[in-house]
Order: sequence, then structure tokens, then C-alpha cells
Amino acid sequence: MGSPALPNIHYLGILPDSRKSAALDLLFEPSPEIHSYLIPVAASRRYSSYNEFIDRCRETLASMAAKSTADSPNQHLLRILGSHPRLGAKKVESAQSAAEQAKLGGDSEALARLNREYEDKFPGLRYVVFVNGRGRPEIMEDMKARIDRGDFEKEVDAALHVLLPPFNLTR
Repeated sequence: MGSPALPNIHYLGILPDSRKSAALDLLFEPSPEIHSYLIPVAASRRYSSYNEFIDRCRETLASMAAKSTADSPNQHLLRILGSHPRLGAKKVESAQSAAEQAKLGGDSEALARLNREYEDKFPGLRYVVFVNGRGRPEIMEDMKARIDRGDFEKEVDAALHVLLPPFNLTR
């Protein structure tokens, strides 16, 4: 059996919500919170490409982020951003994240400690980064630097960039 495929973009908006959810799960992390905010985006108009649809999703979440601060974070946005698995997590829902996690080796106890420190510093957020061939030591250094920087808004932006990276889909 082959891997799941995205439906034709021209029909995305008229598909049943279950099929829209499945498409969102292929594009992003599986998450009921993502479904609740981005299914209406899918249904709101007809798209000519997945790139156009993803840009609209990015605009929707960026609008939420613009109204979210460290003192008054948007809880819906935090749940969306929290759908990304923790680095070093054993159970990962999406194939993309599972592949990234598999590339990380090294001290999982130290990574778990940094995850806790990060989440204490930025309640409601998870540290996310493109692994992209980088090893655990380099990622852990980046994590420490971001904890030390202590900038909630920059962390929200970084999480959105990982959740909704620039795609180049041809369908």
C-alpha cells in the first residue's frame, strides 16, 4: 500500500471535513486544534495550489500570533503550536516528525531536561527547530541560546515557521 496522497487542491474545500483533516495531517502535524482552525480556511474559498492554501493558513495563524503576547498568550495558538512533538519524543504522530526524530542521537536525558527548561521559560510552547541534518549537540546549543534569549514573540515566530514552513508543492 502506498503512502497517503494529498487530494487535488481544486476539490479540497468541498471535501468532507474528515478528508480535509487527513490533508492537514499530511501537510502539518496531526492535531484537532489545527483541524478546528484550518478546516474553515480550506472551506473558505477555492485554491489554485497548495502553496496558496498554505500561505492562507500561515496568514490565519500569523494573525492569531499578532494578538498573542507573553503576558496574554492566545491559548488556541499555543495548542496549535504544541501539536508539534517534543524533540526526542518516543511517540511521534507524523511521518515527517518521526523521520526527523530518528536522526537525533545522543543524550536523551539532557534533551529532556532542556525541554523542561524551555517549557518552564515559555509556558505553552515547545521548542521546535528544523533538524535538517544537524546533530543533537548543535540543536541543544541552539535550544540553550533561545532559552537564554527569553523572547516569547520570537519563539512563537520560530514555532510558526517550523509548523508552516515554506512549501513548494506542485499539486
